[in-house]
Amino acid sequence: MRNARFLPFLLVAFVLLAIPASSSAQIGVALSVRIGPPSLPIYAQPLCPGAGYIWTPGYWSYANDDFFWVPGTWVLAPRVGFLWTPGYWGWGGGLFLWHAGYWGPHVGFYGGINYGFGYGGVGFVGGMWAGGVFRYNTAVSNVGVNIHNTYINRTVINNTNVTRVSYNGGTGGVTARPTSAELSAVHGQHINATSEQVQHEHTASTNRSQFYSANHGQPSVAGTSKAGEFGGNHSGATNRPMNANRTTTGNNNAGNPNNASNTARGTGNNPPPHNAGNNTGKTGSNTGGNRGGNNGGKNTGKSTESKPPKNPPKSPPKGGDDKGKDRGGR
Repeated sequence: MRNARFLPFLLVAFVLLAIPASSSAQIGVALSVRIGPPSLPIYAQPLCPGAGYIWTPGYWSYANDDFFWVPGTWVLAPRVGFLWTPGYWGWGGGLFLWHAGYWGPHVGFYGGINYGFGYGGVGFVGGMWAGGVFRYNTAVSNVGVNIHNTYINRTVINNTNVTRVSYNGGTGGVTARPTSAELSAVHGQHINATSEQVQHEHTASTNRSQFYSANHGQPSVAGTSKAGEFGGNHSGATNRPMNANRTTTGNNNAGNPNNASNTARGTGNNPPPHNAGNNTGKTGSNTGGNRGGNNGGKNTGKSTESKPPKNPPKSPPKGGDDKGKDRGGR
């Protein structure tokens, strides 16, 4: 009987050992489930609240046997020169594994997921650091007229290769693999998600309308101007077509020396996600803490929005009936 109590922990250890080498590009695995996350919702980016804030894209997290949407939000960089590498879901060892995001001087691998608003699957083109000041690319970032440290680079916009797939690997997942530069980014100087980001995810987990079983992939709060402010300036998901702001998955690092790689990669565009099984298991916690030129035109502060693919895929059914939970430290 005593040996039987250790079997779940041995299983978790086996799963972690089975993670493919590409997963090492992130800080670590904070969560694992047996069913793939829903498609990324379509939403407008809220207005940037002020200079120095960097966009961190929304993502699906998991709690209480259900996926819930953590809204994209603007976050003050914890250090000058640092950028956000988003987390991502990746298939490995028979499970969907959440690889947590982190702050660092270079943008690392985030699964090739096209989160939009400057995160087109490779690097980040929503802005760059220059002379200790963050400058915003208004072609893909929604900043107001009161922010003057801006530039415009429309070459990063992609209107054709658009996907809402929210996971890497597996059936229908994005097929991107990390470059050597992206793999090395995790070994460089980095900081975990800020306390505001951790609280932001916790707030989303306590709001029933953010869960897939309640919103069916259309969360009422898809993006916020500041972390945790769900009742303030925010945007909701929509099914209507929007202006494109999805960025390219190829040479989308042009002019930004902070990105770890400018290597072009293809992304899967098959309907996500797939149900890999009915049992769900978890390892670790679901917080974000350990898991993102010249101004050539007038900045009007208009909302920048994501564009759906033609015939966007439907989101998945909820997880199955038999749920097993094994939580451990990160």
